[in-house]
Amino acid sequence: MVQDLFNLSGKTALVTGSSGGLGAAIALALAEAGANVICHGNSRPAAETCRKIQQQDGRRATAIQADLSRPSGAQELFERARSFGPIDIMVNNAGTIKRAPAEQYTLKDWDLVLEVNLKSLFQLSQLAGRDWIENNKPGKILNIASLLAFQGGVTVPAYAASKGGVAQLTKALANEWAERGINVNAIAPGYVLTDNTAPLRRDPTRDRQILERIPAGRWGKPEDICGAAVFLCSAASDYVHGHVLVVDGGWMAR
Repeated sequence: MVQDLFNLSGKTALVTGSSGGLGAAIALALAEAGANVICHGNSRPAAETCRKIQQQDGRRATAIQADLSRPSGAQELFERARSFGPIDIMVNNAGTIKRAPAEQYTLKDWDLVLEVNLKSLFQLSQLAGRDWIENNKPGKILNIASLLAFQGGVTVPAYAASKGGVAQLTKALANEWAERGINVNAIAPGYVLTDNTAPLRRDPTRDRQILERIPAGRWGKPEDICGAAVFLCSAASDYVHGHVLVVDGGWMAR
């Protein structure tokens, strides 16, 4: 019975930014739990993630390329994904980061980060939510936030602002849609081995400082996020609404 709560058989998930890193790990985990997966990529195609899903799990998978930095990117992605079949799970993982001191941060970079990390996330959530409401269907939205939803970070003002927005938007949508059977939740990953954190790991001082604060004593791996993702996309979390689940090796506890 408990195992059935985590079974995603017959469900279809759209996972943005799933060509690698956290998104690919989440897409593979959802497929292993039984879901068919629509994998999205931008600069990197998500075909390799689809191949792994089909090879390892025998699930249906398709890859879609779309640029979420364009105002029409989210709409185009959703329409193409919807042609694959009804979407039951929307995972908003795609994101970008630009680093510079705040006094030197360009408005071009600010707009780019907010467009990808927050505006497109709202658009995709809105499109999925509208579809479910119109068809009287339940649904699951999982947003990927960050520890910078709680902290300010250094030299990443747009990223911190966008991830703070993701956390608050998660709660706002949950307030409106919970009674419709739509769960909106988020995961705030800690310091994970991805392309976004590579500059931090290349800096010996920052790498040491980060490791010293993580009680688990190591950087996270993308796979460390998978259990939480399956939980928040499955029936096991049906009474969880508007929650931001921190998966950080204990960083926030210290």
